[in-house]
Amino acid sequence: MTQTITTPAAFGAVRRPSTRTLLAAGSAAGPLFLGAGVVQGFWRDGFDFTRNAISQLSLGDLGWIQVTSFLLTGVLTIAGATGLRRALDGAVGGRWVPRLTRVFGGSFLVAAVFKADPGAGFPVGTPNAPTAASLSWHGGVHMLSGMVGYLALCSAFFVLARHFAARGQRGWAWACRLVPVAVLAGFAASASAVLAFTAGAGLGLLWLTAVSARLAGPRQ
Repeated sequence: MTQTITTPAAFGAVRRPSTRTLLAAGSAAGPLFLGAGVVQGFWRDGFDFTRNAISQLSLGDLGWIQVTSFLLTGVLTIAGATGLRRALDGAVGGRWVPRLTRVFGGSFLVAAVFKADPGAGFPVGTPNAPTAASLSWHGGVHMLSGMVGYLALCSAFFVLARHFAARGQRGWAWACRLVPVAVLAGFAASASAVLAFTAGAGLGLLWLTAVSARLAGPRQ
């Protein structure tokens, strides 16, 4: 009578997520974050998309919902970066796109720990003065993490433009050049229009979803 012995290595092979699963996780990050933000924005008292950034939803008694959203988005994005590393292995951008995307994912984890400052009337009872009028140290770390994260994401898109161009996919290549410009323009306009900042941040997240889904396709 023979007996089969299952080694730990075999368990590891079975449990290792596929490239498509990891890319699907990365694709889900943006819709999850934006969906949670939009629902909370319309639901929570005192929040106004024309005055408040989604990050401020981390404040108040229900702030744990947004903190959880930051954490899940960060974890999913980092998982997606691993999928990008596998999908781009040996190709143009195979080294830097995953690294830069991982930095972007990490910025959400930092943002979950270091919360944004109250301001512009949120949470309820907060003066209507802009948040930047009295920036705290943790609010500064929050803003810096977002800045570094989105600069990394925009850089990843520019590298991906080279990847798609090398494969003759000109539409995707041009989009990867134009999207980061629009994202940065939204950030630049944030001082006078919070909605521009939100739109820019949302565009970056959704384009990461798009390229992750594209790279998960059978011909990539």
